[in-house]
Amino acid sequence: MKLYSVLLLSSLLLMSGCAVQPLTKGEAFPGMYGEKPTSILVIPAINHSTAADAPILYSSTINEPLSNAGYYVLPIEVTDRFLRNEGLIEGEQISEIPPQRFSEHFGADAVLYVIIDIWDTNYYVVGGNVTVGVQFSLKSTKSGETLWAYKDQLVVDTSGDSNNGGGLLGAIIATAIKTASQDYVPVARNINVIALNAIPFGKYHKAHDKDMSMNIPAAKVQNYKTTP
Repeated sequence: MKLYSVLLLSSLLLMSGCAVQPLTKGEAFPGMYGEKPTSILVIPAINHSTAADAPILYSSTINEPLSNAGYYVLPIEVTDRFLRNEGLIEGEQISEIPPQRFSEHFGADAVLYVIIDIWDTNYYVVGGNVTVGVQFSLKSTKSGETLWAYKDQLVVDTSGDSNNGGGLLGAIIATAIKTASQDYVPVARNINVIALNAIPFGKYHKAHDKDMSMNIPAAKVQNYKTTP
C-alpha cells in the first residue's frame, strides 16, 4: 500500500511538471504591443525542404491572411522585383541583411522571415499524407529585435479507404491518387491562418490591442523562455 502511494504521488508530480502552462499573446510577444508595427514587408522564404518550387508557391499564400490579421502588407511582387533587380534572390541571402535596411528602402515597420522546413508527401503501407511545416519570425526595422516568432506544421491525411470495396489494392491506388493530386497551396494557406491567429492583431483588425489575454499554444512559440 505504501509503495502504491509513493508511485501515485510520483505520477501526480510528473503530470504536474508536464502540464502545458497557459501562455497569452501579451506574455509571449510584449514587443509587439509596445512597438505596434503597422506595415510588414515579406521577403522570399528560406527553403529547408526538398521541394525547389516551395518558396514560389508559398509566396502566393501569405499576403491575405497577414492582411486579415490587421496589417498593411507591402506588395510582394513589387518587393520581389526590387530585390531581384538588386541581385537579391534567395531568402537565405536576403535574411542576412539587417532589418533596419528594409525601413530605409521600403518604409516598412517590420519584416517577416519565413523558413519552410517541410513541404513533402509521405507514403506508408496503405496510407499517405501531405505535410507542410513553417517557421515565422517578425523583426522590427527600428531595433532589429524579434517581435513575433512562431512555428507550426499541418498534416493532411491522403489515405485511401480499404472498406470502399476495392480492398487493400484499392486503398493503395486511392492513396496514390489522393496524395499525388493534393495541392500544397491550400495546405500552406491553412497553416498561415492557424499561425497568424497567434500574432497580436494589427491596427486594421477589430481586436487590435484587445487580444493580450488570448491564450496561444506555448509549444509553438519560438524561443520563448518560461523562466526569467
